[in-house]
Amino acid sequence: MAPITPQPGIMEIALYQGGQSHVEGVSDVLKLSSNENPFGPSPKAKQAIAEAVAEVHRYPNTDHAPLRAAIGEVHGLDPERIICGVGSDEVLQFLCQAYAGPGDEVVHTEHGFAMYPILAHAVGATPVVARERERVTDVDALLAACTERTKLVFIANPNNPTGTMIGGNEIARLADGLPEGAILVLDGAYAEFVEGYDGGVSLVDARDNVFMTRTFSKLYGLGGLRIGWGYGPKEIIDVLSRIRQPFNLSEIQMAAAIAAVRDRDYAEFCRAENTRMRAWLARELAALGVPSDTSLANFVLARFADVAEAEAVDMHLKSRGVIVRRVASYGLPNCLRITVGDEAGCQRVVDGIRSFQEARR
Repeated sequence: MAPITPQPGIMEIALYQGGQSHVEGVSDVLKLSSNENPFGPSPKAKQAIAEAVAEVHRYPNTDHAPLRAAIGEVHGLDPERIICGVGSDEVLQFLCQAYAGPGDEVVHTEHGFAMYPILAHAVGATPVVARERERVTDVDALLAACTERTKLVFIANPNNPTGTMIGGNEIARLADGLPEGAILVLDGAYAEFVEGYDGGVSLVDARDNVFMTRTFSKLYGLGGLRIGWGYGPKEIIDVLSRIRQPFNLSEIQMAAAIAAVRDRDYAEFCRAENTRMRAWLARELAALGVPSDTSLANFVLARFADVAEAEAVDMHLKSRGVIVRRVASYGLPNCLRITVGDEAGCQRVVDGIRSFQEARR
């Protein structure tokens, strides 16, 4: 009898590991490992969740029209060119399902989001890594990595876990240099943290080979509900809509997202606080001799002398109830990714690293 075997590529997937949230024996835990909003969601989103609970026995609408309308209204986009998913991860999955398969290649950057190779393997495609330049996306390296088999090129801008980003001219050069039939996917999970950045809207509108994604998990504080969306050419949206499950988002998810995206005052408060505390955290770490690249996201990537020091700092912080993220799996073993918390949270990080250094003198 022939063995039962999965599709090609499935067993190549290394299981995704989320940020740790508990420390054995420690009660006052500060989780700074998953880039979550320290202030939580908008009060208006919480109220919308509470009101939507009364309708959980009803199937949700299948076209997400009210949510797409709200996103379109706030961002000045055509709702007909928006698709919603269970987090932006699901929208990225749609793209792989629709446009890549065995014999095809999916290109991503050296320190790019871990889901890119996972999604490529899931459809039997081959993930291809393009080197970065000092932890910054390198357009020339991406173009050199492309072949006639390239179907998708993923870049996060700002990138996770580096926090760095490239400008619109470089993205346009990348889009214009792709092989015929390839799609540039701009993962904008952290785009809202960049003042004045449209996440790639102008590039999508000007070309037929660029697609962008966004999420409600970061700035909007709705990571636990899993809501994301994508914007692209109508032809691509039509293709993705054919494989999207009709009830992939609940009424609770949609109600929360609608309220969150429309609460511009709260979003601006969260963005401003992140900008303020991100700069403070980077300065304080630098004063302790811990460098980081200029981050435009809601975290900083702290660099230590070597792997041993990074791991020792991580363990010391955990002993004090502060959980950050090791990023060896991203090719950065001497680094720790630290979510920007509120003022008290950032102070705990700095105090923890300072105490580690003092104990080693």
